[in-house]
Amino acid sequence: MAFYETLKLEKGMYSAPGKSFTQALEELDPSENYRGTPLEGLDAYQRQLKRFDIRVSGPGSDLVEKFFQTSDSTALFPEYVSRAVRQGMEQADLLPNLVATVTNIAGMDYRTLSSEPSDDDKSLKPVAEGAVLPQTTVTTKDHLVHLYKRGRMLVASYEALRFQKLDLFTVTLRQIGAYIARAQLQDAMNVLVNGDDGDSTATNIGTAGDAVDYAGLVSLWAGLAPYQLNTMLASTTTMQQILALSQMCDAQAGLNFQGTGKMITPLGATLLHAPSLTAKGVIGLDKTCALEMVQAGGVTTDYDKLIDRQLERASISVIAGFSRIFDGAVKTLCYQEQE
Repeated sequence: MAFYETLKLEKGMYSAPGKSFTQALEELDPSENYRGTPLEGLDAYQRQLKRFDIRVSGPGSDLVEKFFQTSDSTALFPEYVSRAVRQGMEQADLLPNLVATVTNIAGMDYRTLSSEPSDDDKSLKPVAEGAVLPQTTVTTKDHLVHLYKRGRMLVASYEALRFQKLDLFTVTLRQIGAYIARAQLQDAMNVLVNGDDGDSTATNIGTAGDAVDYAGLVSLWAGLAPYQLNTMLASTTTMQQILALSQMCDAQAGLNFQGTGKMITPLGATLLHAPSLTAKGVIGLDKTCALEMVQAGGVTTDYDKLIDRQLERASISVIAGFSRIFDGAVKTLCYQEQE
């Protein structure tokens, strides 16, 4: 009998300080021990699913009740929920296109760094022999990064779900993840536009008349210098206007959009559709240095209720916040619709 088949699973493994359930399993049953075996490529959690013959996806997926056959297999259920929610977040997540760095913290209080060099500092003028080099001052900001708890309450009973296929239930959990990802995107856009103190509004590069036009986009590109305009966020209405520009109707742009569904701009920036964006215009940024994401842990599930009470009401949540790194790396291009 393989070692992974003898492990005793319990809900206390979810409460290990600074560790996820899978990380706790990996410490007990390292994946490196399975190199060169048929189990190579599976992590410790996936090996436990194999142990209890639980199939969570595909046409042969099992029923939800398969998790609740033994006390050991029941302990796997909260991690299944967390993984399905994370999949939904990843599928709907635009943040990797916006965030320069992700900081993971153990508490709820976090102050990020601040360093805003002047134009003279950025020039890096020649320094005479023996002269003092110009200084770049790095300090901590005078306010904490606002962290928001985003999540959903899963309300169901074991009796209601026991005969449902796991792949169908996974679809529902992925949607919860998608909701969380969209809420976090809204938080990120708010920080990009208003700053993490709520009072540092990003510079607006003029007004693009009553609609976004190509000249306005060029002004946004120029106004962001010396930073690069490599990412643009736009609402549904603004996206329609940009895609209708004559500069977007050339053969290469049309072929790329029709063939892959990926939208480009004449300026080479990644154009992202943000339906929740209410501003009439575009947010332009340099994704390499504009935004920091701060996370207090990953996806958290209420494992006590999922194990002891077999669902009923269980919370699924994520705690995260955002901070602007360099204010000059974000600009907006706003316009006003004609009355």
